[in-house]
Amino acid sequence: MKGRFITLEGGEGAGKSTCLEFIASYFSRRQLPLLVTREPGGTPLAEEIRHLLLQKRNEQVAPDTELLLVFAARAQHLEHTILPALRRGEWVLSDRFTDATYAYQGGGRGLSMQRISELERMVQGTLRPDLTLLLDLPVEQGLARADARAERDRFESEQHAFFERVRAAYRERSLAEPERFRVIDASRTLPEVVQGVQTVLDEWLEQGL
Repeated sequence: MKGRFITLEGGEGAGKSTCLEFIASYFSRRQLPLLVTREPGGTPLAEEIRHLLLQKRNEQVAPDTELLLVFAARAQHLEHTILPALRRGEWVLSDRFTDATYAYQGGGRGLSMQRISELERMVQGTLRPDLTLLLDLPVEQGLARADARAERDRFESEQHAFFERVRAAYRERSLAEPERFRVIDASRTLPEVVQGVQTVLDEWLEQGL
C-alpha cells in the first residue's frame, strides 16, 4: 500500500497529542512507515516561523501577516518534509494542515475563504490530505483542558467567541467534504477518543483508501 497523507485537526484541548502518539504506535504495529510532523513547523525554518506566530507580543499581528506567515511555513514544510516523504512511499501524519488555516484565520479572524483558497492552490497545487481526523468538542470544555495543561500561547489567549468561530468553520468543512473528514467526539474520555480514532483507521485501511 502506497503512502498516504493524514491530518489531525481540532480546537484547543481536544487531545491531539495523545491521538498523535496512538496513531504513530498504530502504524508501527502494522509496519507501515509513518512520518509524524506538525504545522506550523516541520522544518527548522518553519519552526522559526511557528515561534513568530505563537509568541505573545506587544505589537498587534495583522491578520494578513498571520495568514502569509502560515503559508510561508507550509511551503517550506511541503518542499522539505511532506512531499519528499510521500515520494518515498511513506505515510505522513501532520498535526494540523490547511483546514486549520480555514478554521483559525478564516473562521476565527474572519479572513476571506476565497483568499485562503487561492493561497492553498498556489502553495499546494493539487495536494490535499487523503484523510482528515477532526477532534470536535465544546469550546468551554476544550479551553478548560488547555488551561490545566500549560500557559496559553498567543492563539490560546483569544476570546471565547474566536474559538466558537473556529469550531464552526471546522464543522462546516467537515460537512462540505464528508468523504475526507471523519469527525470524532472529543468530549469523551481520552481512552474513548483514542478508541474512536482506532475505529476510523481500521475501517479506512480495510477499505484500501
